[in-house]
Amino acid sequence: MTDTLLDNIHINYNGEALWAMNVVLAFVMFGIALEISIGDFKELWSKPKPVLVGVLSQFLVLPALTFFLVWFIDPYPSIALGMFMVAACPGGNISNFISHLAGGNTALSVCLTAIATLLAVVMTPLNLQLWGSFYGPTAAILKDVAISPFQMVKLVSLLLGIPLVLGMMVNYLKPILALKIAKVLKVVSLLFFITLVFLALFNNRAVFLDYIVYVFWIVLIHNLLAFFTGFSLSKVFGLNTSNTRSITIETGIQNSGLGLLLIFTFFDGLGGMALLAAFWGIWHIVSGLLLATFWNAKSVNTEKIA
Repeated sequence: MTDTLLDNIHINYNGEALWAMNVVLAFVMFGIALEISIGDFKELWSKPKPVLVGVLSQFLVLPALTFFLVWFIDPYPSIALGMFMVAACPGGNISNFISHLAGGNTALSVCLTAIATLLAVVMTPLNLQLWGSFYGPTAAILKDVAISPFQMVKLVSLLLGIPLVLGMMVNYLKPILALKIAKVLKVVSLLFFITLVFLALFNNRAVFLDYIVYVFWIVLIHNLLAFFTGFSLSKVFGLNTSNTRSITIETGIQNSGLGLLLIFTFFDGLGGMALLAAFWGIWHIVSGLLLATFWNAKSVNTEKIA
């Protein structure tokens, strides 16, 4: 498609709000890290197969399939780049909770969150640059913006890496205190972050309302593809039901908050990218809870029959 109005629109988000979003996202990650211990990484050594399948699903297969989806549906260039951004992000902030609700392997979910967060420092900028450059319309945007991968790595390190390490240190030194703080901090910081996203959408509601129908279907299809990627890959590698559920959810619940922040920081709130990431952040909570409820009910029914 040629350039459109949406590709030239920039979502208005002032410096103070962007700074606040940086701080809140760092606190969200710190809250998650408070519940992660070094022992969680032992899963990688004792049972490496599910962890490796989860990492493969998130950072290699999903970005690749996203490229083919973009090529097939041919969306607006800024929307396409938003899809690449979301696919390049690690698992979302609520994936552990949804995995638990779905009857998945919570330990695996936590382990994948920790590993994916560390890998995202390099893999998120790398995947965005790689797949975005393979598709002509998005390659043009990347060329115009001329982002420095090193600068993006630096920001992702600040937002994900440092809070993860600090949170794990508190967990190691004061495990009981860490769990108490985590219960409050995770909920409060996540609600505050969601509020900031809603404010961004509200302040740009005219643009959002004009394109919501277009964005909705793309997010719906892309999110289904992400869930399908995790599920099918787990089945191909012969994983059990609980591991399959966790990997499916970890792949389908992406940290679009991180993506949105990178979009505001490096792409000046590029319209299609911001709308795609913001709506994904709303929709994946709905779709994740629906899937978890379905699987939870299915587990109960199976147990009753047994």
